[in-house]
Amino acid sequence: HAFLLAWLALLPLIAHATQSDQVKASQAWIRWLPVNLPAGGYVILENHGASAVTLISAQSTSYASVMLHESSTDQAGNSGMHMLDRLTIPAHGKVALAPAGYHLMLQQVTHPLKPGDTIEVTLNFADGSHLQVPFLIRPANTDN
Repeated sequence: HAFLLAWLALLPLIAHATQSDQVKASQAWIRWLPVNLPAGGYVILENHGASAVTLISAQSTSYASVMLHESSTDQAGNSGMHMLDRLTIPAHGKVALAPAGYHLMLQQVTHPLKPGDTIEVTLNFADGSHLQVPFLIRPANTDN
């Protein structure tokens, strides 16, 4: 009897898709920079779900720090960058993390990397779910 009640209590959790289940990541890559300089991470995130999802952070065992950033240019032509605490991907929509826009800022590489390597980055969503994404390390002179 207790088992049946426990199973029935879990049923709504099983039936409800997590935010990470709704997201498909594609074209994930990192711009490799030498001498332990911060690297930029880029990916296209598509939300196939009926509700918005919110990316709140990311991490990787290959970098000590992974932050969500946005590059911008003001009306005077000055470019800058600021950290974001969240990024919303609309229902049935997509957000591109790309050079000169939203991106991951990866700092303090934990082991030597080179173009052609692939590392795992974990994307963390507001509902507590996670998505493991393989990112290809590409040369610094690559824009897409």
